[in-house]
This record gives sequence, structure tokens and C-alpha cells, in this order.
Amino acid sequence: MCHGIVTWIALTDYPASAKFRHMEQRPTRGDLVLVVDDEPHIVALVAYHLAKSGYRVATATAGADALEQAKRERPSLVILDLMLPGISGFEVLKLMRADENTRDIAVLMLTARRDELDRIEGLSLGADDYLTKPFSPQELVLRVKAILRRTGPVAAARDIISIGSLQIDRSAHRVTVDGTEVDLTPTEFRLLLLLAERKGRVQARSHLLQSVWDAAPDIQTRTVDMHVQRLRAKLGSAGDLIETVRGFGYRFNDEARPSA
Repeated sequence: MCHGIVTWIALTDYPASAKFRHMEQRPTRGDLVLVVDDEPHIVALVAYHLAKSGYRVATATAGADALEQAKRERPSLVILDLMLPGISGFEVLKLMRADENTRDIAVLMLTARRDELDRIEGLSLGADDYLTKPFSPQELVLRVKAILRRTGPVAAARDIISIGSLQIDRSAHRVTVDGTEVDLTPTEFRLLLLLAERKGRVQARSHLLQSVWDAAPDIQTRTVDMHVQRLRAKLGSAGDLIETVRGFGYRFNDEARPSA
């Protein structure tokens, strides 16, 4: 029963020792993933399955160590537990998003907490996805792949999109409003880019979920609304370019709506 779930997997199914900084089961040039959790058996389990799937893996068991490694090694993604000694996972995420050296790193929250408020707080702080324990290692690897696919480099014929005071640099993943750079998480950037590339056309929430979040099974339309609200706030006056189409979704306008 319950095969593939963390709390039911025997220790013989993965390396017994979690006392490693890097784990490379075989030569690989895959993305680097930083696994942060204070439970050694979970660290070892996650690292084992990621390495088996071709990823390079670094590990940390405390928030301060995670921040140091994230700045030094610039992983493509951080799998971050909420319940950490010293600095909580929420605080680690806040500090990552506030630091220009780590603000663009994708983050998957991993936690035993199941409260909706915890999920909302994590996503509001800029997490790209959220997975609760116990979890399936196979699902975790699929989520990692999905996050990296949607937050990776964007291939496009034109590098720059300019709409009014808003400018989006695809290749640099850089957004400016009136010449001032706007700090966006990878998911926020992907959402903005999708809306801007399809300006004038209404995008259903379900379509945005599929395109930006890869329609993860426990991601709901409320996630789209929350990210749009956060995106508008960050864009300031340019946030009015994103129109709400009641009962359906969102549309990117060519011109900002006049203020009420």
C-alpha cells in the first residue's frame, strides 16, 4: 500500500547517508537543484530521485546555509521546506526574492503543512509551486521538470516587447516600467510575457493555468487571480494594461485604462 510515498519508503530504497553537499549518481550536465530540508531521510530521498533523473543536486539542512548556497551556486531551482531550524522557509523565500542574486531562482515549497493559508502565503511570496508531505517522488520530479520548463530561457524571434511605458526583455528576463526595473519571480515573468504576447485576446484562467503552471493537479484558478493581483501591484501604472474579463479570464490591453 501507498507505494512511492515518502513516509512509506524503506531506507534501503535510497542512500542512507544525507551528509553530502553534492550528489551525482552519474556524469551529468543537468540543471542544479538545491534541496533544503532538516529531515535527512527526505533530503536523501529527494536527492536520489533527482540525481537518478539527471539533475545535479546540492543539499542544505538549515535556512542560513540554503541562502549561502543559493547565492554561491545559483541553482536553477530550490526545493524548500517550510519548517527549518533558525530561519523558516518563508523567511528564506522572502530573502531570496529580495536579493538580486537569487530573486530569479525558481522555488518549489515542500512542507507537511496543509493549511490553505500556508499555501497562499508561499505563493504570494513568490514560490513557483507547492507540494505537501507525504508526496510521491515521481510527482516531485515531474513538478521540477514542469517548473524548469516554464521558467527556463524563452526562445523568441524578438527579444523586446514594448507596450506604452512597459518593456519586456525576453532574453534577459527583464521588465521595466518608465525605465525602472521591476522585480518579478519567474512565474510572474512567464505570466506577463504570455499575456503581452497575446495582447488584445482574452486568455481564460484555465488556459493560463495550463500554459504558465502546466495545470498541476492541485493548482486552482484562484492561483491565477492571486498572481495577476500581485503582478499588477508590481507594475504600478502599467498594471492597468491587464484587464479582467469577468467570469472568463484576463486580457492585455494596448493602452492603460484611464484612472477612475
